[in-house]
Amino acid sequence: MDIPVSQPPLILASSSRHRRSLLERLLTEFECISPDIDEQRQPGEPISALAERLALTKARTVATARPEAVIIGGDQVAALGDEALGKPGTVARAQAQLAACAGREVVFHTAVCVIAAGGATERHQDITRVRFRALDASEIRRYVAREQPLDSAGAFRCEGLGIALFEFIDSRDPTALIGLPLIWLSGALRRAGIAVL
Repeated sequence: MDIPVSQPPLILASSSRHRRSLLERLLTEFECISPDIDEQRQPGEPISALAERLALTKARTVATARPEAVIIGGDQVAALGDEALGKPGTVARAQAQLAACAGREVVFHTAVCVIAAGGATERHQDITRVRFRALDASEIRRYVAREQPLDSAGAFRCEGLGIALFEFIDSRDPTALIGLPLIWLSGALRRAGIAVL
């Protein structure tokens, strides 16, 4: 018979429904707290550094208020060349983002930070390369109308119809592209005292 072990509370430092849904694949008992941070890219900041800084800042912000908990902070930045693609927010911007990505490679930097109760910190970043196929304006309009990907970096959702926009995806962890690399995270949570299995 397994004896239940007391473990610290777990908090996802995010308001993202995508990250929440991903974490629910591993665990059901956790809180979500949305940290209020400045997410602007600093002048000259590499996109990989931006993703890591935002994940760390989110985790640290929540850990300051809840030092007894294990905190997960995450962020994802899509890069088209040196341009960071944010969440489009409007139909027109989503269509423009997809038109710019058509026939090109977009690199997704998915960063995650776990702060254990007591302050020990682990960081990780997954890189996913996505090659968009050539897309015409009518395909882009139909896709945006059907999926409404206005809150998704790069204006698509690979877990839905967005998969039809690509020639290939190159990734070590398919969950990273959705927003939270669960392969790495499951190990980091075990090391922080959270039993995943």
